[in-house]
Amino acid sequence: MSINVKRDCQDAFYRYKMPRLIAKVEGKGNGIKTVIPNMADIARSLGRPPTYPTKFFGCELGAQTQFDHKNDRYIVNGSHDAAKLQDLLFTFIDKFVLCENCENPETVLKVNTKKGIINSSCKACGHNYNLDMRHKLTTFIVKNPPEQDLKAAGTSLTERKEKRSKRREQEQQEQGSTGNDESGMGNNGDDDFGDDDDAEWSTDVSKEAVKQRMKELSLGVKGLAMDDDMEKSETERINILHNYIMKKLPAGKTLDIADEKAILIEAERLEIVTKAPMLLCEIVLCELLPDDKVIAQIKKFKRLFLRFTHENQKAQKYLMGGIEKTIEAKKEELLPKVPAILKTFYDEDILEEEVLLEWGKKVSKKYISKELSEQIHKRAESFLTWLKTAEEESEEDSDEDVQLEFDERAKISTIKEKIDEAPATNGSKNGKESSKEPDSIDDDEEEEDVDIDDI
Repeated sequence: MSINVKRDCQDAFYRYKMPRLIAKVEGKGNGIKTVIPNMADIARSLGRPPTYPTKFFGCELGAQTQFDHKNDRYIVNGSHDAAKLQDLLFTFIDKFVLCENCENPETVLKVNTKKGIINSSCKACGHNYNLDMRHKLTTFIVKNPPEQDLKAAGTSLTERKEKRSKRREQEQQEQGSTGNDESGMGNNGDDDFGDDDDAEWSTDVSKEAVKQRMKELSLGVKGLAMDDDMEKSETERINILHNYIMKKLPAGKTLDIADEKAILIEAERLEIVTKAPMLLCEIVLCELLPDDKVIAQIKKFKRLFLRFTHENQKAQKYLMGGIEKTIEAKKEELLPKVPAILKTFYDEDILEEEVLLEWGKKVSKKYISKELSEQIHKRAESFLTWLKTAEEESEEDSDEDVQLEFDERAKISTIKEKIDEAPATNGSKNGKESSKEPDSIDDDEEEEDVDIDDI
């Protein structure tokens, strides 16, 4: 079933149509995902690569996305309703397809990789403008310029080029030239319109253009390799990130902010941000660890760890797995230092208290053997006990602060009463001098007793 491209257009004869989005939920538990089987057809109707709307869904829903170009499978992790995705698709069309001047979908995107700008030109009204670069999808588009094959697939453009070439052949035959040679030149685009078409639609597809871009623009190369990398397995993508980090981290080098950001961007490109801390731990504490300097090494790369683990408990759990695997690789050296390692990660705010306490509740053989996991947990008992005690003491201190004022006041009032009553019972001079009221009461009682006897 076809629907109008514009959300607010109810005209049944509106010329710009697209298939209604179909969503199929597959898998169970943590592996559940939503497949959009007709995303390629939808993207073709919009004149955009199918990766763009799929990635847009991921940005809006906070979910990871996967692209299987060979089988035309475009996946968004999690369970998502077709109606919700259709509504997001209309939002994507409003932002990245419709012309801001005439609201016509016949727009073409051009990426300026050096400046990081995306330009949109409308073929209907001729309006030319830059897209709003604040949305996360623009970063993905800059790294992955539009695929030229999709643009060249339009039937209207193909027919127009064929008419031009036929007309050119007729003109050449009338001039008495050799038809075959002239027609060959015409097909190559001798006329101005043909040159413009080739420059706009065909340059980026050629192998020579790709090679030239690889030499001149490193960002362009990364963008072209993106789709190929995303087709690889997660293990292969982790290896790609490993090689990238090692290039940024020669032995003894300290990372600057630009390098840290570049590593984070590469992890986002490969969609393995959550599992990256495990890899970082193995690199920093195993492959690049100086002798007896594990604590200093953690502090040295604190900022890089925080870029991945800050307010992300799932990433912190993977970091715990990385710590276990690192200890396994350097057991003799690092096993005795388990409490110090965990405390350093805690003190530097890389690992949160909740994650550490949850990890300490049970022994897991997910990353290492159960025997080694038990040894690590046994070594960590002192730190975990300290962590629990510190938490309980902080709670008790806060409660005692509230009760302290009440207790002191109660004790003070009690002491005063005892001091006042003691002299009265002993009948000492000091007692009489300090409290006159009890004396007067005793005298009255004695006088009353005498009067009774007289009667």
